[in-house]
Amino acid sequence: MSSRSARLARAVRLALRDAADPSKARGMQAYMKSAMPYRGVQAPVLRAAVKAVFALHPLESFAEWRDAVLALWREARYREERYAAIEVIAWPKHKHFRTLDALPIYEEIIMAGAWWDFVDAIATHQLGELLRQYPREVAPVLRRWAVSEDIWRRRAAILAQLGFKRDTDLDLLYDCIRPSAGAGEFFLRKAIGWALREFSKTDPTEVIRFVREHDHLLSPLTKREALKHCTSQARSRQAKRNRG
Repeated sequence: MSSRSARLARAVRLALRDAADPSKARGMQAYMKSAMPYRGVQAPVLRAAVKAVFALHPLESFAEWRDAVLALWREARYREERYAAIEVIAWPKHKHFRTLDALPIYEEIIMAGAWWDFVDAIATHQLGELLRQYPREVAPVLRRWAVSEDIWRRRAAILAQLGFKRDTDLDLLYDCIRPSAGAGEFFLRKAIGWALREFSKTDPTEVIRFVREHDHLLSPLTKREALKHCTSQARSRQAKRNRG
């Protein structure tokens, strides 16, 4: 590890220690059902603390960035240090490091994190960003993840296009949803509902069609989530057509 990577990781840990509120730590740990303890640094405080560190400890290469991320992730003693690793990834000045070479880092966080807070942060931001930049390379990876035995890879594949709106690749979305459509796992059923609900804001008619076609597979939870906004969206679209 480079000296810059080590200094940043060390400075982040110190900043989190200084920002800690131990009275909040047990509640945060209980809420997240985490085996790893918390220091008691809530999200807005954490982001402010680590951004100040990043400004003082710039990273100059992909290798330095990767090493800083993995040092915070792998050596974490408190869950906030893992959140800080994701903040290192997401820092706007690090955008040029977020290339296809970063995909193994994201996969490690998804598989080792194995919980919704880590997985969703990577899937809905960094994984989606990679898909936009490198669709030909990333789409086949997501299709493989969608049939993985690991539920968190599956969840990440389902959520990767969250917020894509009209840029959504529907074939890819459905290829990622279908293998888990009949799954009993809550985190997969919830992810499918969430992904469909978000796309319903763009095309409610299509989401209604998909849910009806797969009604026998989708759980009540998934259908409820998917269709939550469809009626009002469809009415609004019809009203606009009528006015036109």
